Formats: sequence, structure tokens, C-alpha cells
Amino acid sequence: MTLKPLDDRLVIEPAVNEEKNVGGIIIPDTAKEKPNIGSVIAVGNDEELQKLVKVGDKVLYSKYGGTEVDIDRKKYLIVSRSDVLAIVE
Repeated sequence: MTLKPLDDRLVIEPAVNEEKNVGGIIIPDTAKEKPNIGSVIAVGNDEELQKLVKVGDKVLYSKYGGTEVDIDRKKYLIVSRSDVLAIVE
């Protein structure tokens, strides 16, 4: 299954946040801070947005923005243009 965002939205695959605890304490996923950087998987059909962001770009996005979806056991985030803060180079 593929996602094709509409209008000014992007599909982002969040970066995996690997944290190792020196003391051996296991921290549940619900207590971990979510990453704010991810790779762009798809770009909506807004022409201005397509000029700014391309598939494969790494972007910094708003911490509480977007909608999480689970497809084929992978987590994706659908965000609007206003939730994208910067392109990471």
C-alpha cells in the first residue's frame, strides 16, 4: 500500500531514535521523546511545496504536528506544510 498525500501535505518516515541506557534501565516507548527529524516519503500536489521539498529530503517537523499512521508495520507521519520547520542538510 502506498500513501499519496493531498494538497500541501507530506508523508514523513520518522528517524529511529535509538537510546541506550548506561544503567540498564528499560524505558518504555511511551516515555521516550519522539524524534523531530524524518525522511520525506511523498509530497502532495501543491506546486509551491514541490519546489521546496523533494522525496528523500530530511526535514525537521513540529513536535506535536501531523497524524501518525501504521502501514505495513511501519510508522509514518502525515504533516501539513506549516508543520515542516526546516530542511536538514
